[in-house]
Amino acid sequence: MTYVSFPGLGVEEHYWHADSTDTFASRTALASANGPYLSSVTPPIAEVELHLPAELAADTAEAEAALAQFDQYARLVLGADNPGIGPMSSILLRTESTSSSQIENLTVGAKQLALAELDQAKSDNAKAVTANVRAMEAALRLSDNLDEASILVMHRELLSGQPGWEQHAGNYRSGLVWVGSSRLTPRGAAHIAPQPELVPEEMADLVRFIQRGDLPVVAHAAIAHAQFETIHPFADGNGRTGRALVHAVLRSKNVMRSTTAPISAGLLRETDAYFDALTTFRKGNSGPIITAFADASRFASSSGTRLVDDLAGQVAAARSQLAGLRSDAASWKVLPHLVANPVVNASFLIHKLGMNEVTAQRALDQLVRTGVLAERSGLRRNRIYQHDGILNVLDVYAQRLRRQ
Repeated sequence: MTYVSFPGLGVEEHYWHADSTDTFASRTALASANGPYLSSVTPPIAEVELHLPAELAADTAEAEAALAQFDQYARLVLGADNPGIGPMSSILLRTESTSSSQIENLTVGAKQLALAELDQAKSDNAKAVTANVRAMEAALRLSDNLDEASILVMHRELLSGQPGWEQHAGNYRSGLVWVGSSRLTPRGAAHIAPQPELVPEEMADLVRFIQRGDLPVVAHAAIAHAQFETIHPFADGNGRTGRALVHAVLRSKNVMRSTTAPISAGLLRETDAYFDALTTFRKGNSGPIITAFADASRFASSSGTRLVDDLAGQVAAARSQLAGLRSDAASWKVLPHLVANPVVNASFLIHKLGMNEVTAQRALDQLVRTGVLAERSGLRRNRIYQHDGILNVLDVYAQRLRRQ
């Protein structure tokens, strides 16, 4: 284990009074839930000095270069002016959001996520992951001015789409939170976050740390994430918001300019090591969390490159299938958007691509006739069309992660 000295947590002692109105808890459980506990106090890090061992410094530099190379490669594959760059960036962002959500045990297939984008999903998980996509989009949109307000907007986008949590969206928590198995008591929890009144000051310090420009970027992002997760500033959605914050940092430092690397996919390969690294960080050693993010960044670059190639291959195959159509056929306008939206309907073409109803249906008919799309809903009205190849590429990528 690489050791990198970092300020460890302080603690405060408090007494926990369990909620006696909880009708699902026995008297014995309620009695044992009461008692003293220690909540965290995060140290100020805005001006902390970071001294990386030579090997870890080289490791993080290599990881940063890999991310930048992946970002450039995605642009080269598609072309800087190719209309596919936007959709490709969008699907990479969704892939990252899906992996980040899966770390929180929110699993959803590519088709359900695509249906959620059309507001056609029946899966609550798909709706939650779609909200995570919105949080990621906000993180990138606001990366030029990363402050507390930006982080609150990311969280608002995330929890606004999570039924039952809307009132907490974009607001710091007003109660204690902890990472543990008991809903009754923080006693015995793996991590007890700071008291709610400490959150604003600790977040202000974190933002000052994020705004620094003198740290290796991957290490900077890793520590910012770990400190955020330690503060746990929100009632829910801390993990997903904290991983969105990583991408905001990478964008703000100009490492990732065009695309989103699937870093959460790298963390998902070894979630135990990721969570252990967060625990070690809280004990005063930032080495493991920096190593985890360096490893995840390299994985994101290599696996993301394969994913871009596979998706670009699907677009190239579809282009060949449309080769017999006139250059002004409506289908050509739809083609670049199928990467980000492998499930479409007439309404999508009308509202997103500006087609009228007749043109939209003609485009869909052409895409089905040439074999690019297939109608899978079986409905006579409000039909849904999908690109099986793109959906399969995305599902295979996710399945590989789960197997690992």
